[in-house]
Amino acid sequence: MERGKQTGAGNFILLGFSDDTDLQSLLFGLLLSMYLVNVLGNLLIVLATISDSHLHTPMYFFLSNLSLADISFTSIIIPKALRNIQTQSRVITFAVCISQICFFFVFGRQNNLLLALMAYDRFVAFCHPLHYAAMMNSQLCQLMALGSWLISILGSLPDTLTILRLYFCTNRKIPHFFCDLPELLKLTCSDTLINNVVLYSVAIILAVFPLTGILLSYSQIFSSILRISSDRGKYKAFSTCGSHLLVVSLFYGTSLGDYFSSVATLSSRMSLMASVMYTMVTPCSTLLSIV
Repeated sequence: MERGKQTGAGNFILLGFSDDTDLQSLLFGLLLSMYLVNVLGNLLIVLATISDSHLHTPMYFFLSNLSLADISFTSIIIPKALRNIQTQSRVITFAVCISQICFFFVFGRQNNLLLALMAYDRFVAFCHPLHYAAMMNSQLCQLMALGSWLISILGSLPDTLTILRLYFCTNRKIPHFFCDLPELLKLTCSDTLINNVVLYSVAIILAVFPLTGILLSYSQIFSSILRISSDRGKYKAFSTCGSHLLVVSLFYGTSLGDYFSSVATLSSRMSLMASVMYTMVTPCSTLLSIV
């Protein structure tokens, strides 16, 4: 294929969902309603955590940070997709495309770290209840939250900066409704070995390691719960962890679905559905944590 200009010049075309006008109207309404539920619901969690003194606990502090990350995560993707459907324009500039990729990684990886911190909070509460106040004091929680934000920001830079070295071919059509890095790499005429090494290396550090921490925390929690003698006590203990476990399951389940749909030889429609689940349904699942 003919080599195009170096990255930084030219636009890309987002093929989106469908050319069917009626279907696009349905998708517009569906995406808009899910986006509003996500933003308003998570915003209520943040405001409630700030205003209600009874919610000034480590778990709700981390939950409010998770809600902010979820609002930001969907806001970098869905408004642009809604605008493209409304205006029938599929063009996205290189700068906006790179910004989407960068912040997609920032807020996505921030979710990984915050879910791990919430699991650690439950681990301390169940396995070290007498030391909980000292081990999860306000200052330490703030430092852990700040550290997670800094790590997620720094962790997104390698993936983003390595894109700048690529040349793109004349075909600049992305079969997606946002700039997805795996789809973008398929359009380049350059060698993507460095990009793939960086992508998977950072993923192992900022996705696999937090997931391992979550699994280890809950293995200790379950072991502690099983030592409770009364059935009522066990039920109450499990119920306090259930909502967080559901969010973790949805987040990693949809993340894996989105990943395998992008690397496997699946239809573009299947890949799009997996991405919708990841970008819209998962952030809304944070609302389950307050149930």
